[in-house]
Formats: sequence, C-alpha cells, structure tokens
Amino acid sequence: MSSAPSVSYSMTVRLEVPAGGTAVSQITTVVESSGGSVTGLDVTASGHERLRIDVTIAASSTAHADEIVAELRAIDGVSLGKVSDRTFLMHLGGKIEMSSKHPIRNRDDLSMVYTPGVARVCTQIAEHPEDARRLTIKRNSVAVVTDGSAVLGLGNIGPQAALPVMEGKAALFKRFAGIDAWPICLDTQDTDAIVEIVKALAPGFAGVNLEDISAPRCFEIEARLREAVDIPVFHDDQHGTAIVVLSSLYNALRVVGKRIDQIRVVMSGAGAAGTAILKLLLEAGVEHAVVTDIHGVVHGGRKDVAEAAPDSPMRWIADHTNTEGATGTLKDAVVGADVFIGVSAPNVLDGADVAKMAPGAVVFALANPDPEVDPAVARETAAVVATGRSDFPNQINNVLVFPGVFRGLLDAQSQVVDDSMMIAAARALADVVGEDELNPNYIIPSVFNEKVSGAVADAVREAAQAGAEARGGKDAVEGEPLGA
Repeated sequence: MSSAPSVSYSMTVRLEVPAGGTAVSQITTVVESSGGSVTGLDVTASGHERLRIDVTIAASSTAHADEIVAELRAIDGVSLGKVSDRTFLMHLGGKIEMSSKHPIRNRDDLSMVYTPGVARVCTQIAEHPEDARRLTIKRNSVAVVTDGSAVLGLGNIGPQAALPVMEGKAALFKRFAGIDAWPICLDTQDTDAIVEIVKALAPGFAGVNLEDISAPRCFEIEARLREAVDIPVFHDDQHGTAIVVLSSLYNALRVVGKRIDQIRVVMSGAGAAGTAILKLLLEAGVEHAVVTDIHGVVHGGRKDVAEAAPDSPMRWIADHTNTEGATGTLKDAVVGADVFIGVSAPNVLDGADVAKMAPGAVVFALANPDPEVDPAVARETAAVVATGRSDFPNQINNVLVFPGVFRGLLDAQSQVVDDSMMIAAARALADVVGEDELNPNYIIPSVFNEKVSGAVADAVREAAQAGAEARGGKDAVEGEPLGA
C-alpha cells in the first residue's frame, strides 16, 4: 500500500524564481506531479527581477522528499536554497525542558528554595517518608524507562537513538495529563541490571512507564519490578495498546450488535502487545480466541510451543486460547471470525480473507506504517475497520490511554495497576463516544478530544481506590486530583 504525503516528512524549501512568468505555478505542478503536497507557499523577499519563496511540502518518505527536491532543482530559472526538514527542526535541542515553579529573585528566595531552608523539609521527610509525595515532585512524576531494544518499528537501535521517542512521550504526558515525565534511557539490556536500576530510581517517582523494551524480556522486567517497588509499573507497549484496543472493540461491537462473550477473535501477533491484548480481552469476557504468529496458529501440539518453558508466554497462550483446536495458518483461522486484531506485519491478509469472515466483521489492522490488510480493501466487506494510522478513520493510538491512566494512578496514590483499572479505563474511553456519535467510522475519539484524559483518569482513580479498599486500604489513599 503506497503511503500518502505526511507531515512527518514535511520540509520547507527556499527557492529564488523570476518575478514574472509562470515559475510559481510550475513549482506547484512539479510537487504535485511528483506525488507530494504543497501545504504552504510564502514570499519572503521580493525584488523587480526575483522572488524568494519558501515552499512547505509534505512527502511520503525521506527518499520521496529527495526526489521532489531534485525535480524542483531542475526547473529552468529556479535557484534552490536551503532545504529544512521540519521534523528535525522541531527536535533541535530536544523537545522538553525543566523549569522552576518558583522564581529565585533574591537571597530570601534562595534560602527557602535551597539551603538552609530546604534542610527543614528534608528532615520532615526523613522522619515521615510519606510526606515525600506532598513536599516534592514525586507526587506528579513518572519515569519513562527504555533500553532501546524495540523502538517503534526500528528495532534494537539503542538508548541514545531511543531518546527522541522518550522525550516525545514525556511531552505527551505533560500535554494531556499535566504529568512531569522524565526520559531515562539505560545503556544496558541485561534484565537483572534494568530491574536493579529502576528499583534504585523508584524513590523519586510515583510511577514507572516502561517503553520500547523487547519481548520476551519486557514480561519479566515488568513482573519483577511490580514485585520490587511500591509504585505502579506499566509497560505501555503492552497495556496501553491493550486498553485502547479493548475500548475500540467495545464500541465496534455496539455498532455491529454483538456481545463480547459470543464473538470469535483471531489475532495475528504473539509478542508483547499481542499477549497483553489477549489477556485483557479474556479478562473482559472474550471466550473464543485464536492467536497466530509467523508459524501459524498457536496450539499445544506445535513443536516449538510444546518445547517452550512452562511459564513462557507461548505456553500461556496455548493454554488459554483455541478451545476448538484449530491448526493451520492465519488465513485458515480467520474464516468465520467475528473480529481480526493484527499487531504483526504488513499485508498478511487480503480482501478475499476479510470477505470470508463472519457477517458484521470487525478488522483492527494495527501494524504501522503498513497494516496487515489494506484498510480500503478491508472496508469493502468488513463492517468496522480500524488502524494505527492517522490518515484513516478509527486510529487506535496509545496516546488516548497512558496519560489518563497515570493521572488516575497518581491521584489515587496507587502502588499497583491491575486488570480492573485497565478495564475501567477502556470502558471510560469507549463511553466518551456518545450514542449519537457512534458509527462505523467513529468508534474511538480523537486524541485531542478534551474529555478523554479526564474520563480515563477518573475511572482509573475510582478503580484504584476501590481495589485498595478491597485489599484493606494499604496501597492507595484518597488524594486531591492534580489533573491537567
């Protein structure tokens, strides 16, 4: 599937052209005939003979952008100046910064913000550790932790290359939930070392967001940290994805008039995201699920599954799915399915496969940038189609979830995050879409819908406080919401 021009590959090209004639229209024609899109055209200097024009262009890839620039350079009478990649410009010097909440204007301010006044606050916390949440940034801080081993779709590119993603994550925490998040990129991919480092860092934070850590190591790291620290640990690649998928499924089933306990779900992808989605779907009431990977349907009789460790994710999947004993390929499994969920690879299905699904089929093809099936083709026979892309309706995006989830956890001062909170988040997100808004092309709200973060945060906070009360009130307290 060819990619459309995107702001992600947006550039501004400075050109000098003759003041008269058709040079400006030539520029627009060349860009559009090359498959690009002119999104802005500004005359920045003018003379009797020449014009200087800044043309903002959206391309579909870096190579495509280079092709457009070459075509512009070839126009007679046009001189090419500076070419600026707008995405790289936005990243110059990083995307976030720390700022003080109080001005330091004189000696009095300095004496209270720092020494000697700060010593009194330190003593208070030493005598009453619980006051750290009240008297420091801890109450509103989340550590965004990665080892750079599974960054976006780029793979194992290391901690420094992962930093722009972690900065972006921190910016989203602030924008959508008012949370101060701090990128922490670890120069180790040793599981034991990561657990010990994050455990040692935990006193300064109220939550940990694990990010872009490869499977299956991410499962162990999360599980061990949840045992080791007294703050919630949330692997967004797993649980953020799972929550927004469940929320979207709730609304898709409202559209097609099916019950969650009666549908047959087929999933493509048994990695971190796929496993987390599966577990949350089963917890939410799905009773019939089949999971496939590159080797086909996951089942106990498959050699690699049978030889896997008893506590491995693959064995867990085999033990908790495929009650009908299906074998074969993804294409075999999807026949008659009510729901397809893909978190795997591009183009593993085609229109003929979707047509073989049950009437009122739901297709979530979430591989990026190229989905498991062309969304336009899937729409020919499926009732509801969602992707992870922003250029199609029904974008399933983790940004809808993680800011509100952490806002709720921090406000409840929760020490844990569990399935009940995640299901509450999914239901709250689904409910943002009202009955008068719900349709096949609108099952999930926009990330810029102002209701989203607050609705998710309220639901998570209430679930966290209810869970704490059920456990004896030891791991959460009634807190004053800090919400954005």
